[in-house]
Amino acid sequence: MGQFQENHQLGYLRPAHRTEHRHGMRISCPTVLRLMGAILLLAGCQRTPTFNQEIAPIVFKHCAPCHRPGEAGPFPLLTYEDVVKKAKTIAAVTQDRYMPPWPADPSYSHFLGERVLRPEDIQTIKRWVESGTPEGDPSHRSSPPEFHQGSIYGTPDLVVKMQAPLRIPGDNKDRFMVIKIPYEIPRDRFVRAIEFVPGNRKLIHHMNAHIVQYDEKKSKPMEGPTFVNRESVKTLEESYAAIKLLNDDGSYPDLTKSVANYLPGGVSPAGYPVGIGGWTLSRKGAFLMRDIHYGPSPVDTEDQSYFNVFFTDKPPVRPTLELQMGTLGISEIIPPLVIPPNVVKMFTTTTIVPEDISLLTVNPHMHLLGKSFEAFAVTPDSRTIPLIRIPKWNFRWQYFYTFPKMVKIPKGSKISVIGVYDNTADNPNNPFSPPREIIGTNGSMRVTDEMFQLIMKYLPYQPGDENISLSSATQ
Repeated sequence: MGQFQENHQLGYLRPAHRTEHRHGMRISCPTVLRLMGAILLLAGCQRTPTFNQEIAPIVFKHCAPCHRPGEAGPFPLLTYEDVVKKAKTIAAVTQDRYMPPWPADPSYSHFLGERVLRPEDIQTIKRWVESGTPEGDPSHRSSPPEFHQGSIYGTPDLVVKMQAPLRIPGDNKDRFMVIKIPYEIPRDRFVRAIEFVPGNRKLIHHMNAHIVQYDEKKSKPMEGPTFVNRESVKTLEESYAAIKLLNDDGSYPDLTKSVANYLPGGVSPAGYPVGIGGWTLSRKGAFLMRDIHYGPSPVDTEDQSYFNVFFTDKPPVRPTLELQMGTLGISEIIPPLVIPPNVVKMFTTTTIVPEDISLLTVNPHMHLLGKSFEAFAVTPDSRTIPLIRIPKWNFRWQYFYTFPKMVKIPKGSKISVIGVYDNTADNPNNPFSPPREIIGTNGSMRVTDEMFQLIMKYLPYQPGDENISLSSATQ
């Protein structure tokens, strides 16, 4: 309709009162022109799409960022030959909206970097495959986007990598490791963003990273072993001693918490606009992966993950804070997270916001029995603020969702989270056959146990926050 209205405004002004008679009918010129426009538009829509003109822009924007060497996609989609090999599969998974993977419901709330195809794009892909996947005129071909190898954000200023590959035996056991990755740079720097790059995407279930800052007079962080299996020691403190994380006098070095996180299929935000978040990196220190979890593997394998660090000359102005609800968080799960076999069961958790906050990022988390997830806030004046809804939970795709602009949650608002779990044989992801009782009340992070969490990054609210865009050069 918008195109027809525009044509009407541009071309129908002077001949608006002109009419023609056909077989006793009065047909105005505007009517004739509208009919002709509709016919031409329809004819244009029926033109056979080609890879070079219609398909490549869609694939390069929505598929290639993951489907390229070194990233999560199991095969590349960077050339016509790449795409033709998988054409029927691409048509099928886009029709089902299984790909591109974007679990969040875009009709409920919006986030940066949404991987959602328009209906017309899905139909174009379908028609292209049905038409025999023509390549088209090479002069119309779009160039594949330029990517930095090993990063989805760009060229890092510093790469901090595990010093040697970590060997993982093929014994089908979960492993919870504490890993130290020392670094040394010429001088202290301000950091605007940190990106974790998993070396073994198939096995890493989750990772939380911190920065350890050392006083050079008190420690030698480059010395000693760099990892320990958490199950081989009794306490977290013993694991710190095992990897020589402590200062020489036994005291704890300064710790900057939660600088990077990872969950299946996703990565943490690379950074917010200048002035929001960020850290100081001392000249000598270490990245600490306090609880990196490797899932079971049937074959011997290894991992050599690393961090990409992006510097800035501006110091952090507004450090971000974190609020965690549910498992290991501040709010109780009701009823307790125990899921009997052969049932679909709902759980909730709620909290009251004690001050005005500006919400930046939300991260829902469940395991294999997750079926759906929803979170929203209700303000003291009864307004509902939708945060996120995932109607079909998929354990393999878990994101840190960043809002386009900060979302103000007023003081006294109630944040509610609703999770539904499917512990029946109809759940293809159920780790047990027949289903058995699943416990989620002991905080276990094993894949075969369960968790129910909503983790939120936020700032204390300042007037005007809701107008600040959270997009940045690294996103």
